[in-house]
Amino acid sequence: MKKPIVLPMDVRLMQWTATVMMVVALLMCLASAISWILRHPVFSIQSITVNGNVTHSNPVTLRANVMPQLTGNFFTLNLLQARQAFEQIPWIRSALVRREFPNRLSVTLDEFQPVAQWGGEGDGKFVSVEGAIFEVNADEVDSETLPIFKGPEAQAQTVLEMYKFLKPRMDKMDMSLNKLELSQRGSWSAQLESGATLELGHGTQQEIGDRLQLFFKTLTQITSRYGRTASSLLSADLRYENGYALRLRGVTTLAVDGLKKP
Repeated sequence: MKKPIVLPMDVRLMQWTATVMMVVALLMCLASAISWILRHPVFSIQSITVNGNVTHSNPVTLRANVMPQLTGNFFTLNLLQARQAFEQIPWIRSALVRREFPNRLSVTLDEFQPVAQWGGEGDGKFVSVEGAIFEVNADEVDSETLPIFKGPEAQAQTVLEMYKFLKPRMDKMDMSLNKLELSQRGSWSAQLESGATLELGHGTQQEIGDRLQLFFKTLTQITSRYGRTASSLLSADLRYENGYALRLRGVTTLAVDGLKKP
């Protein structure tokens, strides 16, 4: 049986060195090829396909505003930054951005849907169906059909929920709710389309609802007592424990004598 040939150490070192150099060369070639691919113009973002709800957002304008902010190509583009670039545009609530090989982006947009004005008329601030405040050009919105909300901006969703609670109850009484405000101290007040104002006070939806129920139940009886109708209402203060203060055109009275505010 022949003994295996043992190569000298210097020969083995040369073989190992040649192997390492070959591997390094292959890796460098691979890195160079990858670098060439990443830098090749064919992979530069050439176009953006816009899908989704874009009623107020022109696709051409969207591309013009976003394309200059995009850096990198199909492989290196930061999708999070691309999404943020779209969501900075007025009206855009959310954006979903995807790559389309080899050089396109597909973006699905969702716009804000205004349900109310926020603050003063013409300020350009609106409340969305989700209860978020957003700013757009006031001329782009049919503001005359929207109610007006006021209050701390952090409480916009709370104001929207209270509006949803109050509106159907007031509609049953033919009282169209035009404005709803939450004060810094948490007190609610409302204005009807007729111009009449209602001081609703503090409390939960249930507590406010109970006050309104008493108000609606006795309003016709009280107004008829003075030869008036509900349409004569100028203001009502519901911030009393067992009744409300009422002001009618030409008449000032209290629904119940001796009332005290809580």
